[in-house]
Amino acid sequence: MTKHRKFLKRLMTGQADADIAFNDLCSMLERLGFQVRVRGSHYIFTKDGVEELINLQPVGILAKPYQVKQVRNLLRSHRLDKEK
Repeated sequence: MTKHRKFLKRLMTGQADADIAFNDLCSMLERLGFQVRVRGSHYIFTKDGVEELINLQPVGILAKPYQVKQVRNLLRSHRLDKEK
């Protein structure tokens, strides 16, 4: 199992939302085809075919737990939770 698959599996289980590295979350979204733009501390991710925006802000080196949950729900709702 690759590092990326392990991370995606960990993200989708929801057991470690308070311990997800911000850079790993951003890298995973980019691997899934999301485009990123940065405005101050806000990292805004968009993807063709996905109407919702993903807006993330780091807390130190970690992602905010409620934002990790939002990402997980968005990936599930658009069936992007299976890495290609």
